[in-house]
Amino acid sequence: MSALLEVKDLVKRFPVRRGLVIERTVDYVEAVAGVSFDIEAGKTLGLVGESGSGKSTTGFCILQLMRPTSGSVRFEGRELTELDGEDLRRVRRDAQIVFQDPYSSLDPRMTVGNIVSEPLQVHKVGTRRDRRARVRELLDVVGFDPAYVNRYPHEFSGGQRQRIGIARALALSPRLIVCDEPVSALDVSIQAQIINLLKDLQAEFGLAYLFIAHDLAVVRSVSDHIAVMHQGRIVETGPANEVYTRPRDEYTKALLAAVPVPDPDRMRERKEERRRLRGIVAA
Repeated sequence: MSALLEVKDLVKRFPVRRGLVIERTVDYVEAVAGVSFDIEAGKTLGLVGESGSGKSTTGFCILQLMRPTSGSVRFEGRELTELDGEDLRRVRRDAQIVFQDPYSSLDPRMTVGNIVSEPLQVHKVGTRRDRRARVRELLDVVGFDPAYVNRYPHEFSGGQRQRIGIARALALSPRLIVCDEPVSALDVSIQAQIINLLKDLQAEFGLAYLFIAHDLAVVRSVSDHIAVMHQGRIVETGPANEVYTRPRDEYTKALLAAVPVPDPDRMRERKEERRRLRGIVAA
């Protein structure tokens, strides 16, 4: 089966500039260094790594929110790095994103109804009445009271705001959603609600996810496969349970050692493991 998304040798470099009057580029920081992976329709790839490993940059480059320096991103057989303008906009109907911060990712001056309907307006989908009906349908799908359609983001909790963001991502019936650490800013109980919601939506609509996170335990619960990223490179990939229970790379072992468990004896063992691996990942 051909993959829905194919990423090959993806590279993203950021220039380092110096100079007070005349700036010049003196070096480059390689945030993503030759990343390759595939995602099949209806499946989830968990992309995990510590902060600064290049996970979010990879997601942005896939959607062309940042243009990669080099490499290939093929979505449904189309090379996204070669598209721009209206061609790229049409592709984005099928590839959306849920941002990490449910507070800054929603415009505080827009009502819930306007936020969720904005993708429909941008892509000129339906009449005004059709869009209003679609917004209420989407809010109901994500477990959000459609009666709140005229309220503003500041009136809701973080979990409720993330549901609004998910509803917005679903507005155009995409096939792929990049989830950029969608639960990291939420309390643990709310994290479970959002993860269960994403899994239910995947089962109902056949969505494919690139699920970006730094917590291997969270990634394991939602992913079919896991790719572990370190300093811009993927150091290990495999089925979720296999990576979690039988990690091969030392960096993956370090990430697992940092996951808390409700067992004092096991936590002491993990503390010793973290000490051993201190040179691989910051304590």
